[in-house]
Amino acid sequence: QVHLVESGGGLVQAGGSLSLSCAAPGSSFAFDAMAWYRQDPGKPRELVASITRGGSTNYADSAKGRFAISRGSAANTVSLQMSNLKPEDTAVYYCAGHLYSLTYWGQGTQVTVSS
Repeated sequence: QVHLVESGGGLVQAGGSLSLSCAAPGSSFAFDAMAWYRQDPGKPRELVASITRGGSTNYADSAKGRFAISRGSAANTVSLQMSNLKPEDTAVYYCAGHLYSLTYWGQGTQVTVSS
């Protein structure tokens, strides 16, 4: 069983920056892609950014120009650098690893942006 572990959430003022990290220690395979999603209570989980094994990236419109996703040197690690944060970025952020039709999720980390 694969476990994804996130770190780096917290409280930040609007306009500030935060960096999230995710790793899948002990995984015996490489994900096809890794991604960050976020979810507000009562709303569906939405994609924030994704990156393929080859390095191709995709961003939600709300994240373009402010967030940057990157893969670490170790297999199955990914980071999300968030800058110019806005109160509407407040959510629980989830790391995901995609392998064929399967998706593995982390437990989520809270990001709160105060105005």
